[in-house]
Amino acid sequence: MKLRHVLLGLAALAMTATPAMSADMVLRFGHVGKPGSLFDLSAKEFARRANEKLGDKAEVKVFGSSQLGNDTELLQKLKLGQVHFSLPSSVMSSVAPEFGVFEMPYIIQNRDHIRAVSKEMLDDTFQPAAERNGYKILAFWENGFRNITNNVRPINKPEDLEGIKLRTPKGEWRVKMFKAYGANPTPMAFSDVFTALKTGVIDGQENPYAQIASAKFQEVQKYLSITGHVYTPGYILTGKRTFENLPEDVQAALQEAALETQEYVYETAARLENELLEELKKDMEVNEADKQAFIEASQPIYDEFGSTVEGGDELVKRVMSLAPTN
Repeated sequence: MKLRHVLLGLAALAMTATPAMSADMVLRFGHVGKPGSLFDLSAKEFARRANEKLGDKAEVKVFGSSQLGNDTELLQKLKLGQVHFSLPSSVMSSVAPEFGVFEMPYIIQNRDHIRAVSKEMLDDTFQPAAERNGYKILAFWENGFRNITNNVRPINKPEDLEGIKLRTPKGEWRVKMFKAYGANPTPMAFSDVFTALKTGVIDGQENPYAQIASAKFQEVQKYLSITGHVYTPGYILTGKRTFENLPEDVQAALQEAALETQEYVYETAARLENELLEELKKDMEVNEADKQAFIEASQPIYDEFGSTVEGGDELVKRVMSLAPTN
């Protein structure tokens, strides 16, 4: 009986000691952004805010530049609890079809539009889609408005993309879109793009200015064509089970920090958009593309999304209805 009492006492001691152990809890945040990118700045701002709230309960540590894996690998590690947060963008369309709506060309007009979509549709549309697949979105952040760089020619209209080997993220709708435009899309991890451009494996790529500049693509690309063809949100993502197993006060602090960081992300993105374009003009030939021509060439993508994704037409209409009217 004495041994039984001792074991019960040790078990009770272990249970009461658990909260104190949280002081050593490290929450790992992995992303693919290079130093100085919007992803890098956003993740570090979140970590700063979260760590202030967490005190000695836990610590968020950020690992950028694909140190903990590419986007697809990070999605797997979130489910396994090996990573606590990641910042996926286009790859979310491979998680659930609902996220493919953000792959529709020119569907998001500006940041006020995405603010409204986040406010009105996160809880009833995108969060359930994430949770069905084992994830939880803490907040909408940003990757940004995407533009095309390449080494062949300036891109003014879709037909200028004919035959160009263009890197895309691993999302089916981006591939479909650029095939429709006449390009030869090549899905590839972001960490591999610079070398592929430098060696001529691919001719070009498409990304927001912050990703282009921080990855130094201007060193290996001749032309920048301002198409703004897609706005991609960034999602601060966690594994649903892993997050729910954290102490409730830790969960609350992390959720608050993620939401508070959202406005910082949008303000920083807008600032970088202006500053970085001027910098990129020093190294690349820049042209404004004929956006109307791209919009007209995009109708087949909307038609296919509406006919192949359950509720696709309604999803598109709802997102469009939230665009600012002025």
